[in-house]
Amino acid sequence: MTYFVYLIGCYTDSKLITYVGYTNNLLKRVNLHNEGKGAKFTKGRKWKIIYYEKYKKKKEALSREIYLKKNRKLRNLIKNKYK
Repeated sequence: MTYFVYLIGCYTDSKLITYVGYTNNLLKRVNLHNEGKGAKFTKGRKWKIIYYEKYKKKKEALSREIYLKKNRKLRNLIKNKYK
């Protein structure tokens, strides 16, 4: 099975905010976020995929998700590239 680590973003008050997550069905997961059925933080906003990575193992995807969530410098680099 394929797993994805993703970074989604949306603009609020002309500021780009982001969320990092993982899933095995990327488009379905982003649609759930946009329908208000995703994580609590993502409710009420319209999200777009900014960046994603593919992994063959769930453990690798989870490890990378945690790394991206904790590493603000890397997240900001990705974010600034796609503004």
